[in-house]
Amino acid sequence: MPLINCRNIGIIAHIDAGKTTTSERILYYTGRTHKIGDVDKGNTVLDWMPQEQDRGITITSASTTCFWNQVQINLIDTPGHVDFTAEVERSLRVLDGAIGVFCSVGGVQPQSETVWNQADRYHVPRLAYINKMDRIGANFEHVLEEIRHKLYPDSYPIFLPIGSEAQFEGTIDVIAMEEVHFEGPEGSHVVRRPIRDELVETARLAREALIDKLSQFSDTMTELYLDGKEIPMELIHQVLRQATLAHKIVPVLCGSSLRNIGVQPLLDAIVRYLPSPSDVGCLEAHHPHQEKMVTFTPNDKDLCALVFKVQNDPLSGILHYVRVYSGVLESGSSVHNVGKKKKERIGRVVKMHANRIEQVEALHAGDIGAIIGLKYSQTGDTLAKEGFQLMLEPMHFPEPVISVAIEPRTMADLDKLLKSLEILSLEDPTFKVKENKETGQILISGMGELHLDVLTTRLLNDFRVEARIGAPQVSYRETITETVTHREILDKLIAGKPQKADLTLKLSPNRGQGNSYKSSLSTAKLPETYQDAVRAGVEASWLGGVLLGYPMIDLQVELCDAVFDPENTSPAAWEAAASLAFDAACRKANPVQMHPIMKVEIFSPRDNVGEVIGYLSMKGGVVVSIESQLQQEIIHAHAPLKEMFGFSTQLRSLTQGRGSFSMEFDHFEQI
Repeated sequence: MPLINCRNIGIIAHIDAGKTTTSERILYYTGRTHKIGDVDKGNTVLDWMPQEQDRGITITSASTTCFWNQVQINLIDTPGHVDFTAEVERSLRVLDGAIGVFCSVGGVQPQSETVWNQADRYHVPRLAYINKMDRIGANFEHVLEEIRHKLYPDSYPIFLPIGSEAQFEGTIDVIAMEEVHFEGPEGSHVVRRPIRDELVETARLAREALIDKLSQFSDTMTELYLDGKEIPMELIHQVLRQATLAHKIVPVLCGSSLRNIGVQPLLDAIVRYLPSPSDVGCLEAHHPHQEKMVTFTPNDKDLCALVFKVQNDPLSGILHYVRVYSGVLESGSSVHNVGKKKKERIGRVVKMHANRIEQVEALHAGDIGAIIGLKYSQTGDTLAKEGFQLMLEPMHFPEPVISVAIEPRTMADLDKLLKSLEILSLEDPTFKVKENKETGQILISGMGELHLDVLTTRLLNDFRVEARIGAPQVSYRETITETVTHREILDKLIAGKPQKADLTLKLSPNRGQGNSYKSSLSTAKLPETYQDAVRAGVEASWLGGVLLGYPMIDLQVELCDAVFDPENTSPAAWEAAASLAFDAACRKANPVQMHPIMKVEIFSPRDNVGEVIGYLSMKGGVVVSIESQLQQEIIHAHAPLKEMFGFSTQLRSLTQGRGSFSMEFDHFEQI
């Protein structure tokens, strides 16, 4: 399949905006499935996990491949709940385009903004699809204004709704100036008619506004527009595509996926306006021995692929999902893991249809698929041809902020529990497992109460582990407040052999920037193998702080000096010395404890805003702003996580059951 005939796209949105419902219609109309799955009935293809079907939410991103107008669409349906933001993050990292789905009643909701900002970070061109136009309270214009105000000002409708709520019957194609109706079984027949008289003026104004904007990007269109001549539809499509790819405009469509209205035009827009892998152009990667970024293109013959997800399959074992950026990934071949400097053997190459495997001989540039048989690779690793020394930008995930204690019911269950936890942490980069060596207690950490609830349910049901689970606890952090330089000299006899290491580390606060490590030494001063050992010792040590054993954050570590004796040393000695040096330097750098502060958005009826703010302030929350909507107020605030347990129950009490809230991690703050 040529690169130009491929689209890698994802569906992103707030929870309950209709992502999975839209995805199921896409699969049906492209002929990938012969029956439409229903979220409420728990029989969707892409929400294949039992928990997803039971809860009616997407938990893990699911990928599939379908075809529309001879174009291959690799589709990823992502979760909408903030606790599973890592699934969205790693999906957007490998996608070329995205569809932002919005509820016509809820508009731009908190997670809508989060996923939109994630797409901004990866420069992903987007379409906007205003869904649920048949719902009571649907308001297309209001949602469009919210998108323009909160997300992107240059958002222009290319389809308008005909009616709303119970009277919603179809859409208007603004470019073709036609009504579009969806008839026959499951709305599969698209019927176009002339626009009725009372809607012509509305459509004309929307078309003029679109053309006026597009004229800024095309001299030909400007000349035709100024001369009052008719602008060919193909030219409009062409310029709109160019503007969308350049992030100059966001085309807006509408429909009701549940009622099978508006999905086929969305598929047309995906093919017309979203990028193919060849449109992405030059790609950037790090060279291990050069400071600057190096570029390559999808047409390069050397293999370069990114592992963006790891999943345990009960039948096939560990699946490594990959996006191939250049070259060909073949079954039975050998590849090089650039970051880990390991050789990997490709067992089988497959394409995924949700949880079903379809074996293929190879994945080509632009393809998304999975590999069976890798041993060392993890999420974010670059796989390349031997000698291709470029490493793609790794993915960054938020730190978990909530923990629970877990213990096996009997000691016989311990090994099974630990093995299951290892698989879950391999699958999910935001799920952490820590064992207290002194007490033997196992702590698991995640992004929120729902996240941990889902994972512990998987342990009990999918892995059949007998375990007891404690109450949620806050996951604290530690950091340093002073800059310290420390020299560590290790001189020990190990197994009868002298082991020496002499190094100097400099630790500095790095507030809000995360942890970083660098070496200012040349390989002549200290060989690369030993420098790698020092890095490993430091990075292992910052997982446990010096005060209460919580992970260390926001510090910068520099290897300043070293005295190397090649006769009496080993990498293990340097790793141990680095760990000791880090620990000693932290103790001298005035370490402090940090607690997580959450960004909270509370939806409250106007009559109850005073009581809600009063209760929030009593819990240590700080109101940042208040936003008025049609029937409610949105309170934006920051609050300590430790005070937010049980908040949903109290909020329901204060608002007679009409209030709701969402929260996500914002930052750590010194206690």
